[in-house]
Amino acid sequence: MQLHARRYDNHEPVRIDIDGERIAAVTPATPDGDASAWPIVAPGLFDLQINGYGGVWFSDEELTPAKVVAAVEPYFRFGVTRLFPTLITNSFAGLAGGLAAIRGACEQQSWLEKVVAGCHVEGPYLSGEDGPRGAHPKQHIRDPAWDEFQRLQDAAGGRIKLFTIAPEKTGAAEFIRRAVASGVTISIGHTAANGDQIRAAVNAGATLSTHLGNGAHAVLPRHPNYIWEQLGEPRLAACIISDGHHLPPSVVSSIVRAKTPRKTVITCDASGWAGCAPGVYENKLGKVEVLDDGRIVPAGQRTLLAGSGSGTDVCVTNAVRFAGVSLREAIDMAGLFPSRLVGLPEIALRPGSRADLFLFRTRDASGGMLIEKTIVAGEVRYRHG
Repeated sequence: MQLHARRYDNHEPVRIDIDGERIAAVTPATPDGDASAWPIVAPGLFDLQINGYGGVWFSDEELTPAKVVAAVEPYFRFGVTRLFPTLITNSFAGLAGGLAAIRGACEQQSWLEKVVAGCHVEGPYLSGEDGPRGAHPKQHIRDPAWDEFQRLQDAAGGRIKLFTIAPEKTGAAEFIRRAVASGVTISIGHTAANGDQIRAAVNAGATLSTHLGNGAHAVLPRHPNYIWEQLGEPRLAACIISDGHHLPPSVVSSIVRAKTPRKTVITCDASGWAGCAPGVYENKLGKVEVLDDGRIVPAGQRTLLAGSGSGTDVCVTNAVRFAGVSLREAIDMAGLFPSRLVGLPEIALRPGSRADLFLFRTRDASGGMLIEKTIVAGEVRYRHG
């Protein structure tokens, strides 16, 4: 395969030669006409927090390998070439069932094994307080149990790579130490922890904050509070949902400025109801409503959110608008930097890199992306039109 496009980092026209799953060469190219007629090419996006799509939830005990495929494939439209299916707080049976289905799907579909770079388990060891708990079902919130985690890891075939925990839970620090020693990245989230508890979690090996600024009380002391404690902790990177609903632009800008782009990770945190038409939906995790403006909320109110309905590409372009970062920085915040954070191979526009790429054009004055093509390991997985 041979591509002609402009690099995302400096907009220089290049020819990219792909041999099998790898980039064979990246060489300067000269268009016959205006270079702006060529699309922009970038390394594929890597989203650490995808809960499902189109009514499919990864934490459903009735999840099947076929449903996993159906929930993953839509993300190619958003330039995503790798993701972490995310399972939220549930019973052991619900979590184990979802993980086993993901494992089965990856074992059955070789291409899916390349896209599912691991799994993210968000809960069930989270705060039970209203506010920090967010939309996680209270009946399944519990204290950390290493034996339970090991059984979940077995069900996943070792695919749990990221785990979100509230530092104030009994036994959290010891759980974090053991998980990190086993090769799992630990993130702090859905927490009401004090500063000492957050520092204990970081000392034990936690390196990330899950969707910082969300999963929190509506009203907090001006200081100290657990958002400031995480924002000011230099050993923690911050994951943010820049969909335009979860955080105001000023908060996105403040977090990126405090952490710097290299320690900020963009996620869309897409709900299992992403891609569904406006209306009320219900499953064992509860009842939600997809609103006309794209927000997904627990049914019966319009303030609290229950995940996002946006794609990762939207969150990338919003980061440019909200935080004033460059397009290159925003794309790296949703690809290169999360790869480094969780210790996975980096995707780059250079020979030898896996050929995970997406080609796009800027759609309007706001910088929105029109994804033309998404390539995973040298194979075209999505083509616009």
